Amino acid sequence: MSKQTRYEARMPDSNGYIAYPDNEHEIWQALYNRQEGNLPRYACEAYLQGLDHLAMPKERIPQLSEIDKVLRDSTGWKTAAVPALISFEKFFQLLANQEFPVATFIRSKEEFDYLQEPDIFHEIFGHCPLLTNESFARFSHQYGKLGLAASKEERVFLARLYWFTVEFGLIRSSNNQLKIYGGGILSSPGETLYAMSDKPLVKPFDLVDILRTPYRIDIMQPVYYTIDSIDYLDEVVKMDIMAAVNKARQLGLYPPMFEPKSKAS
Repeated sequence: MSKQTRYEARMPDSNGYIAYPDNEHEIWQALYNRQEGNLPRYACEAYLQGLDHLAMPKERIPQLSEIDKVLRDSTGWKTAAVPALISFEKFFQLLANQEFPVATFIRSKEEFDYLQEPDIFHEIFGHCPLLTNESFARFSHQYGKLGLAASKEERVFLARLYWFTVEFGLIRSSNNQLKIYGGGILSSPGETLYAMSDKPLVKPFDLVDILRTPYRIDIMQPVYYTIDSIDYLDEVVKMDIMAAVNKARQLGLYPPMFEPKSKAS
């Protein structure tokens, strides 16, 4: 989270207002319009309910205060404007305080389908609808508290849990239908269609397996993990996650399902 980024976040003024140029509102609108066609078919019900509840504008980037009002009333959460990338320490600190970090820049047209850095469309459109859901909000809060108390080595393993749930998690319902709840997928037009195709490997949730699974942030994911409903995140909260981290550390990582990143990239 602390590496260099090509983007610079737009920070709020003294009144909390963030001014975006028209071309950035146009990118938001184009991203929203494209995903609006995909999501009724692919997104989980809890996400769709949250999206409806937030009622965010389609034609412009919303102000964080608009999102905060709904989140506070729903689950007690709020957003926090941050630079494009923040440290693990700051990330866990915010989640433990029920504040969701939002990088206040938006991707370029050249990175419309997939973006390595988390932009405001990823954060607001991808994640905030589910922060109106009690189970998702409780999991996010507990995750922040665990991460804040964890060692540097433990945080590397905890990052995989977040990656394969909050960012790239899927739901496999009782009728074997796949739906998306991970914000990294929901905010990416390209990855939405990829995740729902027959290309990636899709595995049931297993905490230790997830903690042992390597990932790369700059590619489409070769593997996803499923839960059976968003409420299952309450069961994950009850698990001894740090004991699973210790077990995963002892067992070691699985071989990666992707090519190593070249130094040139």
